[in-house]
Amino acid sequence: MRVVGRRSSVDEVIAALSEQLAQGAWAPGERIPTEQDLVAELGVSRAVVREAVRALVQLGCLEARQGAGTFVVSAADPTPMLRQLRLAALRDVFEVQLAYDVQAARLAALRREDADVARLRELLDRRDRAASPEEFGAADVEFHSAVVDAARNPLLTEMYRYLRERLRESLVALRADSALSEGGPEAHRALFDAISGRDPEAAARAAQAVIEPCLTSLRGVVDERGTAQ
Repeated sequence: MRVVGRRSSVDEVIAALSEQLAQGAWAPGERIPTEQDLVAELGVSRAVVREAVRALVQLGCLEARQGAGTFVVSAADPTPMLRQLRLAALRDVFEVQLAYDVQAARLAALRREDADVARLRELLDRRDRAASPEEFGAADVEFHSAVVDAARNPLLTEMYRYLRERLRESLVALRADSALSEGGPEAHRALFDAISGRDPEAAARAAQAVIEPCLTSLRGVVDERGTAQ
């Protein structure tokens, strides 16, 4: 089994275990290696292995038997179902972002200062120049966080801080998936112009126009794949 590294995510461990299942490393009814053995083989923490195995149990690929270990139920590739779950999670994140961003944009247009405009312009340029999904995700989150900061509402800022990492991961996934759409540079430029021009209603509309393509795309893909299963 390939080592995935100590900093690997649960998703990577799930992928490694799924690959073993699909290749028939363990037959249905056979017990998989112990948690301790998987930790040693994969080079990750016990918590990561435990969460990955739990996910495969929930998907019906594995069965945990008290005192006996974890056994293979099905060798079918769980990747399509995992992808469906990830897309549904992305949809949830963007639905929350829509609620936050519309109000933040409206307030930012009313309360922004010249320094906020300069910061937003810099971050927008960085977003447009992003060369990889990771760079794009980081730059986009920084831009939207700067909009929230310009709203000058401490509670909104605190709530958005909680969302930041989930949002960054979601944007990276969005950029990496060719089946999904996103609000392009024109929509973000319109948001910047509305905030700079102190037009709160235009800013709110622009913020919605930034997020809606993501949500529409995600809802369509999730609904389509959910119906097909």
